[in-house]
Amino acid sequence: MKRVVFILGVLEDEDVDWLIEAGQRRELQAADVLIREGEPCDELFLILDGELEVTVTALNDSPIAQLATGEVVGEMSFVDGQPPSATVSALEPSIVLSISCGHLRHKLQQDIWFASRFYRALAILLSSRLRSTVKHLQGEHWRPVAIPNDADIDEMEDMLSMGNIRFDWMLKRLRDVNSNPWDELEVDGGD
Repeated sequence: MKRVVFILGVLEDEDVDWLIEAGQRRELQAADVLIREGEPCDELFLILDGELEVTVTALNDSPIAQLATGEVVGEMSFVDGQPPSATVSALEPSIVLSISCGHLRHKLQQDIWFASRFYRALAILLSSRLRSTVKHLQGEHWRPVAIPNDADIDEMEDMLSMGNIRFDWMLKRLRDVNSNPWDELEVDGGD
């Protein structure tokens, strides 16, 4: 699932406009390092196209995850201010939207409603990642502590649907502004 939909599903349209305006489109070639383990990172990234790999030194730089279109990178360092715990590099030519953490922090301090939505979205994103990790580590033995009720499921489905719509809208807007190489970027309706 595209993790960015957790964020875009909670944000408002004007918040997405701000992200597009504040962000910088960045092109990566295969093997380019986006984030280096242990080195300060002052950017949050949305993967718009391509595939990236996550490695950690403790495992002899073995890959521990692959990230694709719609993933969010750098959010942990943004939240806790610690250097990244892994290296993220491009497996193929990729495009990311880079948002300066300083610029983002300033927006969060100036706009309390944006801040409320943004931090809620980050909490949902990080919760989802933690649940996925626990499920993966415990394999078939994992069971949810509480079964969500129908209202919670409906709200989550609505949020994810809106997030997919906003992500596709973001890609279209960025394609219109930056006609090359976005002309070849294929926008799909989500996973």
